[in-house]
Amino acid sequence: MRGNRGRRYDNTQKLNLKKVFATIIVFIVIIIIIISLKNLFTPKQKTNKDVSTVTTYLPVYENNKWGVIDNKGNIIINLDYDEMIVIPDETKPVFICTYDIDYQNETYKTKVVNEKNENILTEYSTVQALENKIDNSIKYDENVLKYEDNGKYGLIDFEGKKVVDAEYDNIYTLEGIEHSIIIEKDGKKGLFNSSTSEVLIEPKYVEISTLSEDYQNGYIVKNSENKYGIILPDKTVALEEKYDDIKNVTGNNYYVVNENGTLEIIDSTKKVILNKGFDSVEAIKLDNFIITQNGKYGVINTKGEKVIDTKYQDIKFAFSDHYITELDNKYGIIDNTGKNVIDYNYTKIDYIESGDFLVAEKTDFTTDVIDRNFNIALNGVIISELNLENGYLRVRVDDNYKYYNFKFEEKSNKEILTTNTLFLVKENGKYGYENKNGERIVDCIYDDAKEQNSFGYCAVQKDGLWGALKSDGTVVVKPSRKLDDYLYIDFISEWNRYNDLTFKAYTK
Repeated sequence: MRGNRGRRYDNTQKLNLKKVFATIIVFIVIIIIIISLKNLFTPKQKTNKDVSTVTTYLPVYENNKWGVIDNKGNIIINLDYDEMIVIPDETKPVFICTYDIDYQNETYKTKVVNEKNENILTEYSTVQALENKIDNSIKYDENVLKYEDNGKYGLIDFEGKKVVDAEYDNIYTLEGIEHSIIIEKDGKKGLFNSSTSEVLIEPKYVEISTLSEDYQNGYIVKNSENKYGIILPDKTVALEEKYDDIKNVTGNNYYVVNENGTLEIIDSTKKVILNKGFDSVEAIKLDNFIITQNGKYGVINTKGEKVIDTKYQDIKFAFSDHYITELDNKYGIIDNTGKNVIDYNYTKIDYIESGDFLVAEKTDFTTDVIDRNFNIALNGVIISELNLENGYLRVRVDDNYKYYNFKFEEKSNKEILTTNTLFLVKENGKYGYENKNGERIVDCIYDDAKEQNSFGYCAVQKDGLWGALKSDGTVVVKPSRKLDDYLYIDFISEWNRYNDLTFKAYTK
């Protein structure tokens, strides 16, 4: 068992307001007067609807024990367990608890309970979540669970319905790839797609990997004769098993294969496009290929013609007909003629395809954001958040935070964080919060503060100590926690984020 006992595995609800109806006009008048007087002598507050409208569940840790809370901070499962309780889907009350642990012999038992701490899925033995590591974070398959029966393994859904019979010797995720589950039988591997609930590849291969980071591009399979092929997610055989190797590179229906000792670029009809002029192929976009030769990077087209000379330390695709290149350990941008468009002034440049812009890191650890016309849209900023899903950047300029959409139009936090009820404001070097109408809900008394999180809580700091506010601005945790060494500061009611970003849990 590993030393970190929280990581055992290796391999708004809307507030319902009562409507009060008076039948006598006099009583109505009296009530209105009373309310008016109350508002006159009571500090202005706003009753905020909770930000999070869906109940979610998260593991919590305190005094060397693990339990479960909901997104209001309520304890759902008492902190009675030595191991972290696994919650495969945080929106479903399905909690996998480990008990009777023998750390010396590495044995344990598991049970599955619901939000009422009732045992569920009891007809199955040793139910486990299917753990994966994606983007350096531990995640679980949100569609199926693994169970054991007489030493064999199968799959069930979260309601307990059998999806795959217990006929496999082992079942585990394909690391780094969503919805892709390896099934092993008699020493051979197959693949189950949990998003479609079907066996995509029967267990008859010695090795299965993905063609790219996106499972939708297909899987590379290796048979017992050590020959490779490609199977697509619709079960179509894109390449039959006849190749000595297939590289994890694809694009525009091109594949990179090794056949009879020769590295080749072929198309979907198996026609050889190129088989010389390169040592490796690193990336494909349209009809251009980033290749290496003698340890240097360049670009060629389908005719084998040099698009970019093979002289760079690194090359990545950027905008159409433009490339991110590295020379002398610095990055710049060139066009398809090799002309410098952006000088080699950066330590790193990345193309953000979904936003169609570049982020370029400078030696002083600030970042330039560059648009597709090669104008510096944001100069020397610190990017604190790049939100691809909602299409915005949060950047730090001096001691202030600003928001921009992907057109680089500056927006207020109210325009960007549309589901929030509280919004961070700064005044005289101190932080507070106001509502959507600009009414001050929390005075600017804090030395540092975070925007309201998706659960409705705000982390605030005073005199070097952190605390939390509820969605109506009231204090739920007075600033009392020293979190200087924490990688991420966040709260759910009285619980703050556990100091390990590989998994999501909370503590006190």
